[in-house]
Amino acid sequence: MEPATVQSLDNIPHMGGLDDSPRGRVLRAAAHLFRTQGFERTTVRDLARVVGIQSGSLFHHFKTKEDILCAVMEEAITYNTARMAEAVENGKTVREQLRGLIRAELESINGDTGDSMAVLVYEWGALSPDNQARFLAMRARYENLWLDVLAAARAQGLVTHDPFVWRRLIGGAISWTVTWYRKSGPVSLDELADMVLEMALKSK
Repeated sequence: MEPATVQSLDNIPHMGGLDDSPRGRVLRAAAHLFRTQGFERTTVRDLARVVGIQSGSLFHHFKTKEDILCAVMEEAITYNTARMAEAVENGKTVREQLRGLIRAELESINGDTGDSMAVLVYEWGALSPDNQARFLAMRARYENLWLDVLAAARAQGLVTHDPFVWRRLIGGAISWTVTWYRKSGPVSLDELADMVLEMALKSK
């Protein structure tokens, strides 16, 4: 993986859930650098250069580089769990709730939290066992939103497959869109969400 060429935050999109505070700026830079050049290859000096501060200033907000990684992951999970919960709350039917979850997850992966969501997946092994356990508990709340809606969809005959297996299959398909989907292309995220929903409902 080649080192990142980003020189400043001006070249990094804003990340959902983060403000422009010093802490938010550090996490925004960290999410991008950890994604583009990897956690291990990203130095404290890299982060400080992109944010535009001295290296030692980073430790006013975080004790270690792993603490920065944890904060990036926690922001991603917390923000997107709230996004998913809102999608479920706004859905008037189970079908609408399911479509809302699909659309929200597509946005989380291809939109304003794309960097941090990728870091959550690809840098999992950089976490200590204790931090992995903590994030698994947080991830469970996120996944249970999906499983509850899928169980309701199964009860109504909208889908017939086991909710856990269905979630793994469709979740994998949604995650993979990061490798090929472009917002500037011919298909909008709304249209893509409709396609995924159609795939899901045809599985019954």
